This record gives sequence, structure tokens and C-alpha cells, in this order.
Amino acid sequence: MSYLLKTLTKKEEIDRIIRDTIDKVLVLRFGRCSDDVCLQHDEILAKSVRDVSKFAKVALVDVDSEEVQVYVKYFDISLFPSTIFFFNAHHMKLDSGTADHTKWVGAFHIKQDFIDVVEAIYRGAMKGKLIVQCPIPPERIPKYQLLYKDV
Repeated sequence: MSYLLKTLTKKEEIDRIIRDTIDKVLVLRFGRCSDDVCLQHDEILAKSVRDVSKFAKVALVDVDSEEVQVYVKYFDISLFPSTIFFFNAHHMKLDSGTADHTKWVGAFHIKQDFIDVVEAIYRGAMKGKLIVQCPIPPERIPKYQLLYKDV
């Protein structure tokens, strides 16, 4: 399903889409098209694009591209898929009860979970918030361990 969504492979493309997406939530999925979990996530994103098209734009970022490594390092993306949200070029954070509020790590279980998260981010952003509470029940939030290098 990843062929249905726009795939970004250059830093300039990412910069442009972040800068040019106005009054909509920008959803950037960082991952690999060859990874099974990324493919599951991409399927949910592709099925949801039409439902969120009035208030969100979705794009994929290929982490294997050398030109996007600056974003991979900046957002500390080591687990795939990782989804990052922006609104009017501001990085939106999501408090999902995990240690990292800067991104969603893992795939959404169902289409409605993704739609609920994007809608919550949109509503919060329209009120001027930079961090919003996750509307998904805790049992459907992917669990993972953060590993810190050189600590």
C-alpha cells in the first residue's frame, strides 16, 4: 500500500512539505517499504488518507535514503515505523503514556486509532497546543523500551 502514498527521499522534499502544509496536520511516517510492520502501518495510513484529507496530509519518508539521515538523527529514529506530526511547520507532540512524546513508534492497530490521533492533534493545534493527549486506550498503544547510547 505504500505505493499509494507520496514517498520522500530527499531533505529538500521534507523541508518543502513541512513548510508548505498550512492549516493541516502533516503526518510523516519514517520507515522502510520492505519492513512488515511498516507495510502494515502504510496500509492503515493509505486506507485513512481519504477520511483525514480535510485536516491532514500523509507522506512516507524512506530512512534508507542518505539525504534524510539528518532528520533520522534529529528525531532520534531508531525504531520503525516512527510517525511524526507537524502543524503549520511546528512539531506536534503526543502524550501517549510512553517515555517519548516526540513521535508515535510502531503501527496503529486499526484505522480508527490513526484517525482519532490525527483529529486530536488537529483540534489541539487549532487551540494553540503543541502537545496533546492520546485518545487511544492504553492497551492499543505499542509498547517499547528506549535504549540510550553512550549513557
